[in-house]
Amino acid sequence: MAKTFDVVVIGGGPGGYIAAIRAAQLGFNTACIDEWKNEKGGPAPGGTCTNVGCIPSKALLQSSEHYEHAGKHFAEHGIGVGKLSLDLAKMLARKDAVVKQNNDGILYLFKKNKVAFFHGRGSFVKAVDGGYEIAVAGAATETLVAKQVIVATGSNARPLPGAPFDEEAILSNDGALRIGRDSGGVPKKLGLIGSGVIGLEMGSVWRRLGAEVTVLEALPTFLGAVDEQVAKEAHKAFTKQGLKIELGVKVGEVKVAKGGVTVAYADSKGGAQTLAVDKLIVSIGRVPNTTGLNTEAVGLKLDERGAIVVDDECRTNLPGVWAVGDVVRGPMLAHKAEEEGVAVAERIAGQHGHVNFNTVPWVIYTSPEIAWVGETEQQLKARGAAYKAGTFPFMANGRARALGDTTGLVKFLADAKTDEILGVHIVGPMASELIAEAVVAMEFKASSEDIARICHAHPSLSEATKEAALAVDKRTLNF
Repeated sequence: MAKTFDVVVIGGGPGGYIAAIRAAQLGFNTACIDEWKNEKGGPAPGGTCTNVGCIPSKALLQSSEHYEHAGKHFAEHGIGVGKLSLDLAKMLARKDAVVKQNNDGILYLFKKNKVAFFHGRGSFVKAVDGGYEIAVAGAATETLVAKQVIVATGSNARPLPGAPFDEEAILSNDGALRIGRDSGGVPKKLGLIGSGVIGLEMGSVWRRLGAEVTVLEALPTFLGAVDEQVAKEAHKAFTKQGLKIELGVKVGEVKVAKGGVTVAYADSKGGAQTLAVDKLIVSIGRVPNTTGLNTEAVGLKLDERGAIVVDDECRTNLPGVWAVGDVVRGPMLAHKAEEEGVAVAERIAGQHGHVNFNTVPWVIYTSPEIAWVGETEQQLKARGAAYKAGTFPFMANGRARALGDTTGLVKFLADAKTDEILGVHIVGPMASELIAEAVVAMEFKASSEDIARICHAHPSLSEATKEAALAVDKRTLNF
């Protein structure tokens, strides 16, 4: 017999589990379906982000940064560590433990908020009176009936044509996080196709641990979505660290052999080149995940990319069916999915959920970190906007000097007439934390003068934010 719920969420990633919790908080009888499994076959909610994305990558980034600091930078502080050694198995085990803590935390939150959890793959069966029938294919088959359905099935890594992922030699983000589990250890040579967020973060991890890393990027510019001034600063830093970045390449045949992977490509001048590596990470974007959802059974509309078509409020073409996160339009970011999940739950309750795409922050967790919100300078120029810019380098910041990390800068872009903040761009230490102040400021329609007049603690990295705001009016105090 079918179990009936007010709201059923298909997918337990950031968008899905947050939507389920918020719906339950609002008084709805709510269920969440998720099929992720841990190594023992048990439930592992949290989606790509928790299992093979945001969380494990940050764990490895932190561990690898400690390793690099011990090997290259501790001596500057008068700290001797003797002979440095790497226990890769232990590092990976720590990463796995962090993932499990997050998985278990989500299961606890479901229990705390009285969300019914079903472990398996959810799919549409048919429309029924008052809602939809949903099948759950797991260890046990379940049938649910939902008055409202929220689809939050996320995305999958996009494979390179002619070179499918085998997660042994040609790796997605999943395989990139499991390098070293075999007897091979840290690869001597690692190749990356694509210089996006995932590629740069994983490249940074394995470079720090000893791999020789080469990045092949098809675009002629580095980090095209990032403010050009910030991207140039980041490119300079990464190159200095040892990442070999080739831009404007055209990738040809990829061959896998016992000794590794070879990539034939044309360089930016059209010259024929070959890259031979032990492992190849392909990071050329992600595609919406609707496989097995059985959308045709109910007539749920998809676009040409396979994404679920939604309006500005995440409504699909079907009454009572919503979709959020990577499976719909907009940036494929965990926090964007969370905000949409909350907004949809509140809309179902008759409230006015809201998501402002212009104040969704972006972060790349490399070293230096890169973070931004709002428009870039090239976007402002393209639309003919009158603007003012102000920058401040971390080399002039006392806290950055004390940390021994003075790479990068903070950049403010403000309307030339009203001084309203249009964008903030940061490359440097703890950019992921510093960007929050800019997000708050932009949500409240603040001016650069507002930030310039706020007292910031001294010494702190956030003073660079204040100084960049002062620079908009050409009155920095420490540079």
